[in-house]
Amino acid sequence: PAASQNNEQGSTLRDLLTTTAGKLRLGSTDAGIAFAPVYSTGTASGKSGRTMPNILDDIIASVVENKIPPNRAPKINVKSEIKDEPKDDRKCIQDDCSKLYSDIQYSWICDKHVLWLRDHKNNNNWKLFKECWKQGRPVLVSGMHKKMNFSLWKAESISLDFGNQQADILNCKDNILKSISLVFFSLYNDTNAITFFLLFSSRYEDLLKSLPFPEYCSPEGKLNLASHLPGFFVRPDLGPRLCSAYGVAATKDHDIGTTNLHIEVSDVVNILVYVGIAKGNGVLSKSGVLKKFEEEDLDDLLRKRLKDSSELPGALWHIYAGKDADKIREFLQKIAKEQGLEVLPEHDPIRDQSWYVNKKLRQRLLEEYGVKTCTVIQFLGDAIILPAGALHQV
Repeated sequence: PAASQNNEQGSTLRDLLTTTAGKLRLGSTDAGIAFAPVYSTGTASGKSGRTMPNILDDIIASVVENKIPPNRAPKINVKSEIKDEPKDDRKCIQDDCSKLYSDIQYSWICDKHVLWLRDHKNNNNWKLFKECWKQGRPVLVSGMHKKMNFSLWKAESISLDFGNQQADILNCKDNILKSISLVFFSLYNDTNAITFFLLFSSRYEDLLKSLPFPEYCSPEGKLNLASHLPGFFVRPDLGPRLCSAYGVAATKDHDIGTTNLHIEVSDVVNILVYVGIAKGNGVLSKSGVLKKFEEEDLDDLLRKRLKDSSELPGALWHIYAGKDADKIREFLQKIAKEQGLEVLPEHDPIRDQSWYVNKKLRQRLLEEYGVKTCTVIQFLGDAIILPAGALHQV
């Protein structure tokens, strides 16, 4: 910043990253992270040499917990001042921390791989979310639609407001794009997905005020790092995006989905704001849809939730940990060869989003590579928060 602007007290994350940019050793993988570590040039004893790298977390902690005058060199404070943090995060997750978080309504699903926060209004949810997020685990938060204006998200309402605009429609069975008017949005009877930006509408505001953990998820959230990166970083597409799809529960062929297996480069929050049950033409009733869900390899808690008449299921997710990406990539290339498809050396089936891993393939993936699928049902109002690098299909 210019000298005339340096009279402001405090420092933003952008300022701090910019001032330390010269210390970044780009391309380093010492810490196994995407951002290069920052090195200091001395030790506590005054001897020369580099200390261990202070990770980006330390920079963030410095910004969040300390006001640093812009005219002073930033001093990284690595001491945590949060009193109720458990000493052993991993052990805490495994033991459920029932005493430490007794005031939070939560459960673990998918063999404790996914945290389910059942009360979106609990102000202490962030404590358990933070411990789970440190370990790169997905989080499910229920009831977010109760904070939203439900009428804005009905298919009829979107068709009325945006019916004169064009949108690209994807037929998920053959991956062919075509452009149609959104007036057909609620009438087009096929397996499709629509993606478009909502930049200038009340829906954008309605979404923002309903986001879980706004410190992380809101564009202005102080812990939403991608929103505060300085200009010399390539910033990922942060949306928002509206994805609308006709379900495949009524189809005989379950080898397709509305979103193929892929990885996002940033953390993602996905809120299911509307679920409609199609009528007529021999498609399934709600009971038929429930039966289709029950055929999946589900957690006992999810099976119990399906029987709750007040809950409305709408999307089926299959999630994999980022550490399994190489195994899944190798598996899909193997399947492609079995099917007589050409597999080029540079071909990446995950990057290309060319596969939906059906039930038969998911079983083979487990038996041949030891990779287990985390199956999650997203109900109306559920927010699914995925860490960057987590593979998923819907």
